Amino acid sequence: MTTTDGVAGPVPAPRPAGRVKGFLRLVMIEHSVFALPFAYIASLTAMFRQDGRVHWTELLLVTVAMVGLRTFAMACNRIIDREIDARNPRTANREIVTGAVSVRSAWTGALVALAVFLGAAALLNPLCLALAPVAVVPMVVYPYGKRFTNFPHAILGLAQAMGPVGAWLAVTGAWSWEAVILGLAVGVWIGGFDLIFACQDVDADRAHGVMSVPARFGIPAALYGARACHAVTTGLLVWYALATGAGAWFWVGLVVVVAAFCYEHAIVRPGDLSRLNRAFFTVNGFIGIALFGCALLDLVVRGLGV
Repeated sequence: MTTTDGVAGPVPAPRPAGRVKGFLRLVMIEHSVFALPFAYIASLTAMFRQDGRVHWTELLLVTVAMVGLRTFAMACNRIIDREIDARNPRTANREIVTGAVSVRSAWTGALVALAVFLGAAALLNPLCLALAPVAVVPMVVYPYGKRFTNFPHAILGLAQAMGPVGAWLAVTGAWSWEAVILGLAVGVWIGGFDLIFACQDVDADRAHGVMSVPARFGIPAALYGARACHAVTTGLLVWYALATGAGAWFWVGLVVVVAAFCYEHAIVRPGDLSRLNRAFFTVNGFIGIALFGCALLDLVVRGLGV
């Protein structure tokens, strides 16, 4: 080995990343893009129907609550699954497995995120705070799901479905079946692309007894299941558009979503998973942002004021 000036000698070990930076990598904070757009669609639609203007404080608190809950959920997932992750070559380099983030630090971060979520819920309205535990439970149950059911993807979908419902409640303080329709669309959508994502772990899951649809029924069945989920998602989004009286721009967004679904399922095949990450991260991230952009434009055209 050589030093930086060319003289032989040991190379200094790289400095460890900061705890906060390591924790944010652990929970993949950037993946909040999957859930936030639909929470914004729900909250902005509720504001439009309530008094026709954006309430920025409420929107900020919805953002804080969503990111806090998702961060708590991801941290719990990584902590609970650390032994499974250590046995899977794809996940063996995750921060909590390598020791870059200790279990203690991960729990600390998780509890801080939970406190942030509960604090935001309390500031929104009493109903949000009262129902907060209902949102927390499936987040903790999900990582255990792969130990007792072949359908942990359904638990993940249920957990994610609560986002739009909670966002609508945050604005109105009242139950909304329209929000439930949107929540179901989000849950089925995320459950569907989780089926695709799980296909890459079939060999490791079968070797170590981890349960999932691809591990139990095979990759082709999982991909067909994902297609069915996304067909149902499309139907639910159409129902939501009709239920809320959405305008032309929202329907344009639905066309974009359907096109993205078709592309996603065209590039992932049972015998070729080489573009799976593109389907999972790029396409699904695009779907959320594109539909939110069209929904926002639709609400503004129809009179939503800032």
